[in-house]
Amino acid sequence: MLPGVGVFGTGQTVRALVPLLQKEGFPVQAVWGHTQEEAESLASELNIPFSTNKTDDVLLHPEVHLVCILTPPPHTRQIAVKALGIGKNVISEQAATLTDACKMVTAARYYPQLMSIMGNSLRFLPAFVQMKRLLGEGYCGNLQVCEARVYGGSLLSQSYGWAWEELMGGGGLHTVGSCIIDLLSHLTGRRAVRVHGMLRTFVRQGGPVGGIRSVTADDYACFQLLMNGGVVCSVTLNFNLPGTDVHEIMLVGSSGRLVARGTELYGQRASMQVEELLLSDGGEAVGPSVRGLNGMVTQLRLSFQAQEDRRSWVRHPVSMAASFEDGLYVQTVVDAIKRSNRTGEWESVEVKIQDVDSNHNHRTLPN
Repeated sequence: MLPGVGVFGTGQTVRALVPLLQKEGFPVQAVWGHTQEEAESLASELNIPFSTNKTDDVLLHPEVHLVCILTPPPHTRQIAVKALGIGKNVISEQAATLTDACKMVTAARYYPQLMSIMGNSLRFLPAFVQMKRLLGEGYCGNLQVCEARVYGGSLLSQSYGWAWEELMGGGGLHTVGSCIIDLLSHLTGRRAVRVHGMLRTFVRQGGPVGGIRSVTADDYACFQLLMNGGVVCSVTLNFNLPGTDVHEIMLVGSSGRLVARGTELYGQRASMQVEELLLSDGGEAVGPSVRGLNGMVTQLRLSFQAQEDRRSWVRHPVSMAASFEDGLYVQTVVDAIKRSNRTGEWESVEVKIQDVDSNHNHRTLPN
C-alpha cells in the first residue's frame, strides 16, 4: 500500500514530480499553492482531488502520509518541522538559512522512525549511480580532482519574488550549487574542509512589471572545495547564457577519468586513446534533474510498497538519498562560500547544530 502524497508548491519541479508519482501508483491527494487560484489551477491540470493555500489543510489531510515540499526556501523549514511533528514522512528541498537547516535536523533526529530526506534527485540519475559504483571499483584510481560546470539561462522568475533575493534563498549558488555540492560529496564520500568562492550578480535589475526592482541573487558563481583527503573540487555556475544547457561533472584520478554530460556517462582510463560511452540517455530528451526524479520516485515506491501500514517504509531503496544532516552540511558550505566571497579568503567548513527553540514544533505556520 503506497502512502497518499501531499505536495507543497506549484512550480516546474512539481509539474514533473506529480505525474511520476501517479505513474508509480502513489495517490497524490492534495496540493498547496501560494494562492488558492494557483493551487486550484494545478490540481485541475494534474488531476489532484484537493487544493488549498492553507498549509495545515494539507498536513492534517487524513489521506496524506508523505509530504513533498517544493516551496520557496523561506517556507521549507516551517512545513518540514511541523509535518514530522504530526507523524508525516517528508521529502524536502533545501532550506533558506543555516538556522532553518539546523531546526530541520533537530526535528529529523527527534522522529527517526519517519522518512526525512532531501529532494536532490541528481543522486538518483543513472549516470551518477554508475559513476559512484565505478569510482568505488577503482576506474579512476586515486581520486584527485572534480570539476563541475552548469551553464544556462536566467533563474529569475518573470515577476518579482524570492528568486530575486539572496537572503530568501535565491541565486545560482543556493538553488543549483547546493545540489552540486551535495552530489560531489555523495560521489566521492568526502566533505569539504575549506572553501574559496566568488559570486556575482550581473543582471541587477528586473522589470518592467510593477516597476524596476533590484536583484541581489547571484547569477554567476565560481568556487573551489578542498575535500578531506586532499581531493580538489572546482565548480562554475553561469546563468547568463540563454539557449545554453550545459551540465557536466568530471572526476579525475591517477589512472582515469569519468565524465557525466547531461544524462550520459563517459570514461577514459589512462591506457585508452579515446573515451568510451559507458551509459547513454536512451534517446530521452529530458534533463538530469527530471531523469533523476524518475529514479528517485521508483526507489520511493520500493521503499513503501511492501509495508502493510501506509506510513511505514524501509531504508534500503532510498539509502542513497540525502538526509537532513546532509542538507545541513550543504547549507554550511554555501554559507562558507558566501563568507569567502565577502572576505576574499579561504574559509573553513565546520558543521554545527545551533541552539534551537525547544518549541519548534508548535510555531504557527503562515496560511
